[in-house]
Amino acid sequence: MKMKKIASIILAAVMAVAPAVNVMAEDSTGEVLSVATNFEVKTLVPWAASEENAFLVNNQAQEGLFRMDADNKPQPALCDTYEVSDDKLTYTFHLRDGIQWSNGDPVKASDFVFAWLKQMSSDATNGYSFIMTDYIVNGAEYNEGTVEADQVGVKAVDDSTLEVQLKNPTPYFLSLTTMIMFFPVNEAFYNEMGDQYALSPENMVYCGPYVITEYDPAVGVTLKANESYWDAENVKIQDAQVRVMKDATAALNAYQAGQLSQVDLDSVNVAANQDSPEFNRQTDFRTSYIQFNLTDEVMGNVNIRKAISLAIDRQTLTDMVLADGSAPGFGLVADGMSGSEDKTFRELNGDVSPFDAEQAKEYWAKGVEELGSEPSEITLLVADDSVSKSVATYIQSELDKNLGVTMVIDTKTVQGRGELMDANNYQFGLTAWGADYDDAMTYLDLWTNGTPYRGNYNDDTYNSLISDAKTQTDDETRLNDMLEAEKKLVEEDAVVAPVYHRGSATLTKANVKNLISHPIGVPMEFKYAYFE
Repeated sequence: MKMKKIASIILAAVMAVAPAVNVMAEDSTGEVLSVATNFEVKTLVPWAASEENAFLVNNQAQEGLFRMDADNKPQPALCDTYEVSDDKLTYTFHLRDGIQWSNGDPVKASDFVFAWLKQMSSDATNGYSFIMTDYIVNGAEYNEGTVEADQVGVKAVDDSTLEVQLKNPTPYFLSLTTMIMFFPVNEAFYNEMGDQYALSPENMVYCGPYVITEYDPAVGVTLKANESYWDAENVKIQDAQVRVMKDATAALNAYQAGQLSQVDLDSVNVAANQDSPEFNRQTDFRTSYIQFNLTDEVMGNVNIRKAISLAIDRQTLTDMVLADGSAPGFGLVADGMSGSEDKTFRELNGDVSPFDAEQAKEYWAKGVEELGSEPSEITLLVADDSVSKSVATYIQSELDKNLGVTMVIDTKTVQGRGELMDANNYQFGLTAWGADYDDAMTYLDLWTNGTPYRGNYNDDTYNSLISDAKTQTDDETRLNDMLEAEKKLVEEDAVVAPVYHRGSATLTKANVKNLISHPIGVPMEFKYAYFE
């Protein structure tokens, strides 16, 4: 999930690591599909949620106008048909007949309007308002409080017709509607619940394949098939879970004991299992990176930042430490993402974050000279999952070996790490971002808002490049804007240091079929899965 966002740490600074599936012992309802995440599911409120686990859970219990298929293409979901105007600026969506919430209320076009306005308003705390305000007419003005709701380009023509007006042609707009921020919210039910909405299962209603029966942020969620879902007959698995399991070793032990049907492998276990018929490896459109705090006295120095980035041997990290299908982070935009007709974005822009120990030493010396003295130590803020801690330990050794600098690792829960970064209380942090759609912009416009979480970066040239790319009608010019923007952000200003693009190595039992993982947007689909 993924348009941006989802700050996650290793595996997304705000995002979670790829799920693992667990088949529980049979009970009266049969087998249970259980997915493990290594981060807390800290909130399910759509305009507060930014982590991958929240996307994972909400995608099973709710639904939008469209849902991703096995080929990562948006297919009609709550929407049955739609039309697009000749100028590609007006979308008219027609809702399916008879769709309803789990409490029996009809799903109305006004429920979409209510939820979208919430996401575009100052009530949204997930950092995702831009995913609408950048595209929808008067969305930004509504967020700023300069226009009223009835002037925003999203309207319920009637109970089953939703009209959306865009600022510019957006070829990936339908893909955006598969994300949880675009899901409807039952306005009448929300008004009954008030600030208790989505804090517990009884304070939610559902329009997706499943309903939530239990929810504990630190433990996970339990789901059962939604009898009111419009496509219920095609939901084969009746019971499912999302479990919080931070320890990768415990998960592997559970797999070996027959309790899990799919498990993520750490580097220690990849070599021993890669010849197994149960083994699979894949790379996601998700980049883990170091975010520097530009207001910090040390990290505010561009030469110090360049030195740290150049001092990290990313190839050895992915080959020897992670060994899970992850790829070296030689740029912010993930490998394989679209660029021109014949080359990917990464192929076009090359390595903007290479490893060069000698050049790193030169930049470090320049930075120390400009600071007036060498820092006695620097502190990297990371999440408390095993992968993040392994990556942080590797970075620590690289900076010691190549720069002679002492790095302290400050480990916090995902929520704690995020709160410290939001509060501007960090030097540099390990975080991540998963692509929400297959376009470089899903990464690049994150650094236009100048927030502490993005290092307080606010550069007129960079902002101009992103603004032009968003309004540009010439594809080649738009692409060149984005190529130049990545170079400025990563290579010239060294605001972030990409580390790796997440991969996963898994073992999967033969009885779980069609459990679809997406490299963009929401991470996984339960709807299509079945037991053989």
